[in-house]
Amino acid sequence: MSCSCFGASIVERRKDPAHNLFGIDGEDLNCGAHRTLPGNIKVYSYNELRSATNNFNATSNKIGRGGFGTVYKGVLKSGRQVAVKALSAESKQGVHEFLTEIEVIANVKHPNLVELIGCCVQGTNRILVYEYVENNSLDRALLGTRSKTIKLDWARRSAICLGTARGLSYLHEELEPHIVHRDIKASNILLDKEFVPKIGDFGLAKLFPENITHISTRVAGTTGYLAPEYAMQGQLTKKADVYSFGVLVLEIVSGRSSSRQNWGGMQKLLLEWTWQLYEEGKLVELVDPELEEYPEDQVVRYIKVALFCTQATANQRPTMSQVLTMLSKSNRLNEKDLMAPGFFTDGAGNSRTHGSSSDKKSTSNSISQTMSSFPVSITQVTPR
Repeated sequence: MSCSCFGASIVERRKDPAHNLFGIDGEDLNCGAHRTLPGNIKVYSYNELRSATNNFNATSNKIGRGGFGTVYKGVLKSGRQVAVKALSAESKQGVHEFLTEIEVIANVKHPNLVELIGCCVQGTNRILVYEYVENNSLDRALLGTRSKTIKLDWARRSAICLGTARGLSYLHEELEPHIVHRDIKASNILLDKEFVPKIGDFGLAKLFPENITHISTRVAGTTGYLAPEYAMQGQLTKKADVYSFGVLVLEIVSGRSSSRQNWGGMQKLLLEWTWQLYEEGKLVELVDPELEEYPEDQVVRYIKVALFCTQATANQRPTMSQVLTMLSKSNRLNEKDLMAPGFFTDGAGNSRTHGSSSDKKSTSNSISQTMSSFPVSITQVTPR
């Protein structure tokens, strides 16, 4: 039996101005309440999706795993290929994220955002149905075992950077209310058959009404991509996404993971190593060795834009529309305004930031704070 409702225990709650429309507290969602889905979202029965995914076959159909569920490739009766994201039925942890994801992108259409097609809300099952993207996620193509059939030359890498920036600029500046994604990372950037990037997984997204400048919230996201002011103080703005995008660009250019801490022959994060290379005038050493040919000036420019995006002070980072301009135009970058980046790591249970407005081009000063002294949920910031 298919049902087009969310559940009797949904609570209207507006304490948080960026709280999702459905305002749940993580209680069970049983069919029976008159809370209808957006009109353009198709409701599927569990049996339909079970059939489409070969009984959610982990061997033949599993294509990925997110923070709150597993993603399977499916083929509907119409023949359409889809990606089916099934929330773990044993846990209530991701119900909030499930509803947020529906609310945030149900009516959003953009070439660089994954399209939500439908869902299933039946019994304990919470399932989202998305458009299928042929080349899976960026982290598989870039950071996983390299496939001989998938070659990420500079033209493709540049297009992925620009397309992701366009998607974020649309979320931050064109939509009403604005949306902060909160979990921009390589595994959440999907690539279609033409390698067009599509931002996915909106389960942690927050809505930002026009009059809201920042939100104090529980920290959620992925270590290596977290802006320091957000990771350490729970202060969320659009600039947290800008920071994550900057880290992503460094991964795309270098073919290296931001979560590892042994770059440059030392215990350094990718961002730390990048800043060191910038100070030494050796940014080309960051470039992925598998990039056989590339325009050096453009690649170095992308790295510098990434450093602007990851500056320690949030208000010194550009907006995403400014980032697009910086990436796509050859105007000279104003590097005298470029300060040392900020970063956060919980590798040893610590949060750290480097850089300040009075410490230009230096990483000698650091501030260390224990993770437990800030409103950080360990389960939320563990890489996933």
